[in-house]
Amino acid sequence: MTPPPAQQSDRPPEEDDAFETTDAACAALDEARPEEDAPQTPESVKRGVAVIKKYWKHAPNSPGVYRMIAENGEVLYVGKAKNVRKRVASYTRLAGHVNRIARMISATASMMFISVETETDALLLEANLIKQLKPRFNVLMRDDKSFPYILIAKDHEAPQITKHRGARVRKGQYFGPFASVWAVNRALNALERAFLLRSCSQSFYDNRTRPCLLYQIKRCAGPCTGEISIEDYKELVREACDFLSGKSRSVREHLAREMTDAAERLEFERAARLRDRISALSAVQGAQGVNPRTIEEADVFAIAKDAGRFCIEAFFFRAFQNWGNRSYFPRADASLTEAEVLDAFLAQFYDEHPSAPLVLISHAIEDSALLEEALTAKTRRRVEVIAPQRGEKRELVDHALTNARQALGRKLAEDASQQRLLAAIGQVFRLPETPRRIEVYDNSHTGGAQAIGAMVVAGPSGFMKAHYRTFNIRNSEITPGDDYAMMREVLTRRFARLSKETEKDSDPDAFPSKPDLVLIDGGRGQFEAARAAMLEVGVEGVALASIAKGRDRDAGRETFFVEGREPFRLPPHDPALYFVQRLRDEAHRFAIGTHRARRKKEFTKNPLDEIPGIGPSRKRALLLAFGSAKGVSRAALSDLEKTPGINKATARLVFDHFQRGD
Repeated sequence: MTPPPAQQSDRPPEEDDAFETTDAACAALDEARPEEDAPQTPESVKRGVAVIKKYWKHAPNSPGVYRMIAENGEVLYVGKAKNVRKRVASYTRLAGHVNRIARMISATASMMFISVETETDALLLEANLIKQLKPRFNVLMRDDKSFPYILIAKDHEAPQITKHRGARVRKGQYFGPFASVWAVNRALNALERAFLLRSCSQSFYDNRTRPCLLYQIKRCAGPCTGEISIEDYKELVREACDFLSGKSRSVREHLAREMTDAAERLEFERAARLRDRISALSAVQGAQGVNPRTIEEADVFAIAKDAGRFCIEAFFFRAFQNWGNRSYFPRADASLTEAEVLDAFLAQFYDEHPSAPLVLISHAIEDSALLEEALTAKTRRRVEVIAPQRGEKRELVDHALTNARQALGRKLAEDASQQRLLAAIGQVFRLPETPRRIEVYDNSHTGGAQAIGAMVVAGPSGFMKAHYRTFNIRNSEITPGDDYAMMREVLTRRFARLSKETEKDSDPDAFPSKPDLVLIDGGRGQFEAARAAMLEVGVEGVALASIAKGRDRDAGRETFFVEGREPFRLPPHDPALYFVQRLRDEAHRFAIGTHRARRKKEFTKNPLDEIPGIGPSRKRALLLAFGSAKGVSRAALSDLEKTPGINKATARLVFDHFQRGD
């Protein structure tokens, strides 16, 4: 959504009579002399206004999206408008802009326009482009991960309950969204105990000859081996779907009646099992926190602002239950209001996530009617977007607002603490300024095999996991286990690539791509290897240090190597020492984890993966028919041709592959 770009007023520019788009108005804009109209206007703004005037002449007089582009091709801003030409005209004024808009106009070197049929289409396209291009002057959603769901799959006679992310391509019922994977795992654990639904994969289910451990610990009814009939198992599935759909009271009452009947018939074991199931359901509901009384399904968003930072707290209510919350910290200019940031955030949020029929917000937004129309068209059901003032709806919003303020307070405190630690690091290593980006490197391998290098990044907001990188060691001439050579390769590749990247226009708010400090896990030898690699690439303005573990690898006795200084240690209880240890341990954890994942992949590699044209389906068919890859390699051509799902050409391909010894 586009806040009023040229004025601090909330009225959209297209409603202003000054933005007429007649030929006379166009001529007036062309003839206006900036020097006479606004003598105090900076030259950069005048140049930007001149560029915008040139493109304004060709802007469409219809709904659409516009992009403001810098000289190096970077997209500065993406906006939408009911009438693009009127909206762009608002940028041609020489005065009256807030600082953010003035900087944006100054950096503009060209513009692009896209016409669409309706303003709703413009809203959806704008949100999509913002997420793709990440313009620096737009409000940006920093966390766009998909939400997890609970899926009860209906593509098998014995439906499976499982966690699901991504596109809904599998047949079944989806329940969610849940705010976190932890919330889903907790719910799944309780639901398995309550309804005894299977969570195993299809291949595991098909190959069982006796009940698995989950059956023994009363987490599954055992349909795979006939411990329960398919009809009775489907009744459990129906009860689970009813519970997740909001009919929790009727499900619990039904189980309570069955437990009473079983006890009266002296079937105490069955009564005990039903008692345990009721207890598990109580655990699910008791862990939900604040549950609405009259609102079955709603998304709640509340925004808080402090010290120029924003926090949006999102709560998800489904089936009269609270299914969790998540905090977002969007990147937005401090001059924007809470309503403007929330307006822009919601369009990006719902570009990927499904909407509830009711969206409750803490601040009234300008484009609520337009957002309702877009969400209604997307979900094919009526969607309301309201800022309630009283009643239970307002109570839910106030609860979310309290959480938003608390989350923002914690974030500001964490960032302040992080800033103090970065300042301490700058003093320890005698940097000219407080570092904004620190990169830490480590290697991991097993006897030289599956060697990888890892880079972790820390900044003012803590560990910046989106900037982590791994490097597969490619140089075949490196002696297995030569840590010095591996470190040289990693740093050479990293800084050679960095030197080729085109630097964007300076933006004080953007996280830098070039580090201020590079930390190496190692002693004098690692330090010298790293310094040689950086000199070879021509790196300048980057401090380098290495951390050698103390005697017996005791934490607190680390020795630091820095160019131009004698090796030194820090006092055992120095906060800067603890921070460096955290950085080193994070690099070590990331390197080890990546190496183990690669090693595991190598261990589980199947010879069938090496045959061109053999995908997952054909691979599965061959393994089911012959039991293992070795069985496939020994099979006769005639047997391969008889395998279901394998045609003669594929059978010949597989046969020839193993006969050649590939």
